[in-house]
Amino acid sequence: MTQGQTLSPEELAELRERYRLERERRVRPDGTRQYLAADAEFGYYAEDPYAGEAPEREPLRDRVDVAVVGGGFGGILAGARLRQRGVRRVRVIEKGGDFGGTWYWNRYPGIHCDIESHVYLPLLDETGYVPEWKYAPGEEIRRHAVRIAEKFDLYADALFSTAVTSLTWDEETRAWVVATDRGDEFRATYVITATGTLSELKLPGIPGIETFKGHTFHTSRWDYAYTGGTPDGGLTGLADKRVGVVGTGATGIQVIPKLAEDAGHLYVFQRTPSSVDVRANRRTTAQDVGADHDGWARERRDNFLRIVSGEPAEEDLVADRWTASAGLLEKLVPSFRRQGDRAAFEAAYEVADAAKMNEIRARVERIVTDRDTAEKLKPWYRYACKRPTFSDTYLQAFNRDNVTLVDTADTHGIERMTERGVVVGGTEYALDCLIFATGFSVGVSGIHSGRLPVHGRGGVQLLDAWRKEGPRTLHGFTSNGFPNLIQMGTVQSASSVNYTHVLDEHAVHAAALVAAAEAKGAVIEPSREAEDAWIAALAEDAPDHEWFHAECTPGYYNAEGRGRANGPTAYPHGASAFHELLRRWREESMDEILRAGTPVRGQGNSAVS
Repeated sequence: MTQGQTLSPEELAELRERYRLERERRVRPDGTRQYLAADAEFGYYAEDPYAGEAPEREPLRDRVDVAVVGGGFGGILAGARLRQRGVRRVRVIEKGGDFGGTWYWNRYPGIHCDIESHVYLPLLDETGYVPEWKYAPGEEIRRHAVRIAEKFDLYADALFSTAVTSLTWDEETRAWVVATDRGDEFRATYVITATGTLSELKLPGIPGIETFKGHTFHTSRWDYAYTGGTPDGGLTGLADKRVGVVGTGATGIQVIPKLAEDAGHLYVFQRTPSSVDVRANRRTTAQDVGADHDGWARERRDNFLRIVSGEPAEEDLVADRWTASAGLLEKLVPSFRRQGDRAAFEAAYEVADAAKMNEIRARVERIVTDRDTAEKLKPWYRYACKRPTFSDTYLQAFNRDNVTLVDTADTHGIERMTERGVVVGGTEYALDCLIFATGFSVGVSGIHSGRLPVHGRGGVQLLDAWRKEGPRTLHGFTSNGFPNLIQMGTVQSASSVNYTHVLDEHAVHAAALVAAAEAKGAVIEPSREAEDAWIAALAEDAPDHEWFHAECTPGYYNAEGRGRANGPTAYPHGASAFHELLRRWREESMDEILRAGTPVRGQGNSAVS
């Protein structure tokens, strides 16, 4: 079938069966346990290759107004929005050697943003910056993170190459005691956690991985000392090397074409192919994006969010493959099915999805010249089962004589490693270097993972409080029993493909909470009743995700084929509606979260100047 054609019931049934069979080829009994954490004997994979040895300093025992855990865009935006509210001492604590988060760590060849840079890069209006490319390269994005941090003076109290090890509420001083792996134990009146959802790299748990005698590293810690070159390419150190790559998700799609250009021979070990659509990146001018008036960037990103959230928009300002496929990406948001019954919606969605995926598969067939390789590169699942990818060079790389695709679906991944290389289907592929483009673990960073223990009022640990009933929050930000703790993340809030927009709205909300608490001499803490009401609101209109994720190919969206967590975990009407809900709540109801009890300050000064 080609795009625009209608599938017969028989064709749809055949397609469903093909999807089911392809899924079963890839489901593993060990689920998420198939991956290894980069700690203990594998801790060297997570070492910082950019900062060098952390400078010596004395442990801190002081007090700040706000401690922000995480120096990626979430933490940077929290700091910037607090500064706009006049908050004085803001301390960002970051494991990396500088601001940037994922854009500090990820510097692999070919790295670009897959969301248009004019809506992805935050605070463009405030910094006066207009991105140079429609889809910005990683270094441009990293520099913008630094630009924001400099503009809002976030370097003044920042702690880099430092990890927070515990957060403990001290009732006597009405502050959080923040402990770190550098021996710090300082106090903060408020804590904002912005540790991200994909920040802990993961490795494939391949039997014998420790026996390989060649060179290995993870894409988020790229070893340019070994490969030579820069993120733009020129990997001269690989010219005579047999290089393997494990992983064909968003990172693999970007890095593999660069490796193909420079490696002596490249082996791509693929379990599940990604959907690869047109990228069409290009340089842009201020005129191209309407950057000729105040507020242009906000208008553009709000427009993008409305479209991908299923809200009406008079014009599509971004006009790319994300907005064109919005109905398939946000298929479960109720705003897409306000009229008509569920069965009719799902039937129409299935037909539209099949047309889109046939378009993606037809593109593979047009570009890849070897028929067997092309068949292995075709994705057989629904469009939103895995994060869509975009490239004008990835599929073309498989037409090169020095590139070999090794499909591992029938062996559920690489079978084992030897001293010399990788074994798949009984065949050993000798390698000089193996690169892990295996991404990050979901939900294992920050306070929701247990790796950062949080003890609230009475010494109660956050995850212990949630163990029986699941997460308990108001709007995903605050929890009863944990005063002045503000959580930025996706638990019981809303997300979007443009996550920096979500983070900025979260940062605006967090800063407003702090400012309101300071103005009233109060602490921030919702009641149990407010949490109950929010959880009930999430459940009331929650769509049934399980039918979709249960049929999807394994990946981090569905816990490697194990489905999604039970219970209401996200706002069901999409990010655009959620942000409007927060704005109304701040205007009408914010006082309900402010409790009497002026925070104690060492110097008696207000945090807000």
